Amino acid sequence: MGTTLWLLCLCVARVWCQSTTTTSTATPTTTRPPPPNVDDVIVKERTEIMLKLQWDPVSNNTAYNYTLQYSNGTPIDNIAGTAGGPVTYTVSNLTAGTKYDFTLFTVFENVTSFGHNFSASTRPLSVDDVIVKERTETMLKLQWDPVSNNTAYNYTLQYSNGTHIDNITGTAGGPVTFTVLNLTAGTEYDLTLFTVFEDVTSFGHNFSASTRPLSVDDVIVKERTETMLKLQWDPVSNNTAYNYTLQYSNGTHIDNITGTAGGPVTFTVLNLTAGTEYDLTLFTVFEDVTSFGHNFSASTRPLSVDDVIVKERTETMLKLQWDPVSNNTAYNYTLQYSNGTHIDNITGTAGGPVTFTVLNLTAGTEYDLTLFTVFEDVQSTGNSFSAVTTIQCSEWSITNTSFQAEIFGKFSSANATNGSTSVNGRVENRMVSFTGLYPGSTYTVSLYVLLNLVSLKQCGHTLTLVPPQVTGLHCGYESGGYAFSLSWEPPHGVWTQVQVEISGRSPHNVTGTQLDTVIKDVKPAQTYYMTVTSVSGTMKSKPVSFECTTDPRGVIAGSVIGVLLLAVLVFLVIFILRRKPELLRPKYFVESQVANKTQNAIPIGNFEAHFNKMSRDQNRGFSEEYEDFSTVGSEQVCKAALISQNKAKNRFTNVLPYDWSRVKLTTIDDDCCSDYINASYIPGYGKNARQYIAAQGPLPSTVNDFWRMIWEQRAHSVVMVTNCREGERVKCEQYWPLDYTPCTYGNILVRVSSEKKEVNWTLREFVVTNTSTSEVRSVQHFHFTAWPDHGVPDGTTALMQFRGLVRQHIECCGSAGPTVIHCSAGVGRTGTLIALDVMLQQLEKEQKVGLAAYVHKMRLSRPLMVQTESQYIFLHQCILDSLKPKLGKIQEEPLYQNVDMIYVNSTALNEFHSANQNG
Repeated sequence: MGTTLWLLCLCVARVWCQSTTTTSTATPTTTRPPPPNVDDVIVKERTEIMLKLQWDPVSNNTAYNYTLQYSNGTPIDNIAGTAGGPVTYTVSNLTAGTKYDFTLFTVFENVTSFGHNFSASTRPLSVDDVIVKERTETMLKLQWDPVSNNTAYNYTLQYSNGTHIDNITGTAGGPVTFTVLNLTAGTEYDLTLFTVFEDVTSFGHNFSASTRPLSVDDVIVKERTETMLKLQWDPVSNNTAYNYTLQYSNGTHIDNITGTAGGPVTFTVLNLTAGTEYDLTLFTVFEDVTSFGHNFSASTRPLSVDDVIVKERTETMLKLQWDPVSNNTAYNYTLQYSNGTHIDNITGTAGGPVTFTVLNLTAGTEYDLTLFTVFEDVQSTGNSFSAVTTIQCSEWSITNTSFQAEIFGKFSSANATNGSTSVNGRVENRMVSFTGLYPGSTYTVSLYVLLNLVSLKQCGHTLTLVPPQVTGLHCGYESGGYAFSLSWEPPHGVWTQVQVEISGRSPHNVTGTQLDTVIKDVKPAQTYYMTVTSVSGTMKSKPVSFECTTDPRGVIAGSVIGVLLLAVLVFLVIFILRRKPELLRPKYFVESQVANKTQNAIPIGNFEAHFNKMSRDQNRGFSEEYEDFSTVGSEQVCKAALISQNKAKNRFTNVLPYDWSRVKLTTIDDDCCSDYINASYIPGYGKNARQYIAAQGPLPSTVNDFWRMIWEQRAHSVVMVTNCREGERVKCEQYWPLDYTPCTYGNILVRVSSEKKEVNWTLREFVVTNTSTSEVRSVQHFHFTAWPDHGVPDGTTALMQFRGLVRQHIECCGSAGPTVIHCSAGVGRTGTLIALDVMLQQLEKEQKVGLAAYVHKMRLSRPLMVQTESQYIFLHQCILDSLKPKLGKIQEEPLYQNVDMIYVNSTALNEFHSANQNG
């Protein structure tokens, strides 16, 4: 038993000392204990395929060797020990990024130690490439393909300064991405990406990546032309490595704009198109990395217009015209004066020339102007030009051989032409004069200014010189003393007629170049005093006084015949009166009856009672009194109105002026009918027999005559009491300009200088110029708009207020001509207003009213004055209301709406009066 146990022990011992053997004998063998293991093995150096191991020797005895073995039992090599320092051994031909499990045995005398187990890993491979997948000013998003699909692989990113970012986890199925944050814009980073396996890093992949640079804050256009834009911006950084790229909206770009270190960056973009807006993006470029870009727009200067022409000129206006630079309606224009004042937003056109009228200018002034084309608030360099307004040259001092004037405004030369004769005027400062001219001739005077080497006409005016005086006058007997002849020598000059004026008679005109005439309708044996004047156009010579005595030889015979005829007449009168004594009884005309019944004016204290009395029984008193006017004046003569040439000048056939009271115009070209107009003088208050002119509303054919009458009668007030159209009927032709544009009527130029519209009337002021003499006058136009034809206004207040305005103006004008008043026919509304004005004057000055007597007086001057009974009653109502100032504002009620049923209900009328008294 004991032997068996021993053998067992030996067997165990041999496992560590030598290979197992068995003997058939029981002879005992001596064994060594295993040598000690090394304490530690370190990896002194490693690559992707090599591990350099190092350990301290177990003993300095060089008999000690070592055996390295893989974990699978495969031995690697026998390694000799060293006596003086650590043992090193390099394991080659390994696989990168692999963890190896090793056992290092100490071997002495062929006896191995139990072995030192350790692990060591080769370096993993570095990534092949790192790309920047995305970047901003503060971020870089990196991407790379993993070295291995082994998820045990991680990565470390290290900055060039040694700072690193660990534990970037690998992926097994695709590229690895990692975002680096909190970076600085426009900076190049030198980075190393290490693969990490089992805490072992690869040699690393070195690469550089840059963040996006910042974009510029703003780009300004420092200078521009039609084909160039000079841009300027502050650099993003003083680093001269920063460059810039400018890109058009179509993708075209301009690269390598060099940055600056010490100031703003400028760049000039060339070869552009004029008047074009460019959408641009400026990118900052650093290390081939562009910023997100700064978007901006910039426009080149548009072209200036080629030429500006002055299409029309007046004293206060220049009408300019030019061809548009482009059919693009986004193009506008600005006109600038030399003082810097400018007119903006002149709209362009797409299909034709552009016109613009410059207003409110000064006459005779040269203006230096510049027209700018404007596109997107960018102006062209501008087209500079000069233009001059015209001047007024109608005021001249005229003699028989010269004329001169002081002209205000720019001009340089003057010329006067008469047919083929041309005369240059003398110009000294503002004075222009022409001398040595032919008396009575008509010259066209023109003033010119030289502007830009072009002679421009500043004004033109036709002047007629004073004709020569008549000389060599001689009288001769004609027609037994009932006419006489008058002859004269040919005047030295031009004349169109000779005018002979005899006291108390209408002028006798001799037209053409006739040198004699016969004056008819005179009495024998009488001396006639006359003045003889030559006429050329509108100019008259200085009159020559002369006297002629008619043939006295027929006076004696005439006296004898006269005595005989008188005796026969007396005999016939006595004979008739003896046969018909009733003729001696008083006989009154209707006119006399009316005058006698109403000649006594009514005191104001009795007027209300008189009004109430006349209103009784449906206004019977008014009706009877008005009926008495029906034939007043009807027997008077109207020959001039019935001449065939004048009939067309009458608006109505039953309203014709009487010959004795009609307004006579001056005759034109010896046409006896040219003096006719349907208008009559009407007496006013007191002794003024021609205070008013009652006229019909002008017809289209008589508008010129109407203005001629206003001028010749020196009227300063025109009162209109109708509307031009009432319903569908034309009541009066509009005889003044429709707007503020002057109109010419014959030789009268009319301009509306002001217009003010009220509820019931419109007030206008006309500036009236006689183009023949250049004389200027002011005419007030009072237009009452609330009066129906054949009717009366709704209430008395408005008309009485209107009358007050007219009366105030008449009194301000003093000794001016008559006041012209018209409606349509010039009798109804016209007569009512005239009567109201006169009666209110009489009421104020005499404290009494003679209305019936005045209507009778008016009808002796013009038929049908105060045309309807309603108008006659309305006049009384106005007088009554004017006597009640204590009642305040007169009640405005339509008292006379129905012309045919006037004051039908007298009870209601009396109640109306009571209400006014009690109100």
